[in-house]
Amino acid sequence: MKIEIQEMTHTKGRLIFTDTDPSVVNAIRRTMMADVPKMAIENVEFHMGAIMDEGGKEFESISPLFDEIVAHRIGLLPIPTDLEAFVFKEKCTCNGEGCPSCTIMYSINKKGPCTVYSGDLEPLGDAKFKIKDDLIPIIKLADGQAILAYANAQLSTGKDHAKFSPVCGIGYKFGAKVTLDAAKCDHDELCMSVCPKEVFSKEGKKIVVAHPERCNLCMACVDACELKCVKVEENQNRIIFQYETDGSLTAKDLLTHALKMLEEKYTGFIEMVSSLQD
Repeated sequence: MKIEIQEMTHTKGRLIFTDTDPSVVNAIRRTMMADVPKMAIENVEFHMGAIMDEGGKEFESISPLFDEIVAHRIGLLPIPTDLEAFVFKEKCTCNGEGCPSCTIMYSINKKGPCTVYSGDLEPLGDAKFKIKDDLIPIIKLADGQAILAYANAQLSTGKDHAKFSPVCGIGYKFGAKVTLDAAKCDHDELCMSVCPKEVFSKEGKKIVVAHPERCNLCMACVDACELKCVKVEENQNRIIFQYETDGSLTAKDLLTHALKMLEEKYTGFIEMVSSLQD
């Protein structure tokens, strides 16, 4: 198996797998979605009653939405995750009580009129756990309304809830093999004009397949070519794997942890099979 990393930014990754089977790529995809853990807010506690500001003005602890809906929105925010620093709450030495080894505490205190954003959640501790995507809107408060709440984030996986899945867009597809019969082609540029990915280009008076890696198998060029000189096929030896994180983990860290988890699973399976008696 050969792997080519075409793109690796903070939140996006694009890899090309060759000489392998789709089941291998699918195993990586499923591990990223369901097995790699991340932090997410699990509990939100709202203050009930009047809230006073520094000037003595009284605000009512209400909002246009039910507290359950506000808590749901807060729970979906991407919490920065350090997988080396935290353990699962149920496996922590605090016996699930919640401590700095398994829990991140946040507070939010806003008074209207304003829009409450994800950046308004303040970590009660290390500032590195402040939400980096700080312009995710949560709720709008009118004059006289306020929100005072405390939330705690814990580690879990996408198997338990979608909010614990670190990916928000992931998939793979076969690459494309694009061929052009130059002897039959009249070079009228029709295939160029309908191609959304600019796979074809002009060299002198001839049309050539310049960027076959861009093809998304839409078949627009095949349908447009009346002379049937364009042929597009799936290249099952070339698998394009793309994914995007929600920002809680970097694309590199997500891929690294997924591969480590797969390696551990395969190693454990090999040991289990080897221990069987003939």
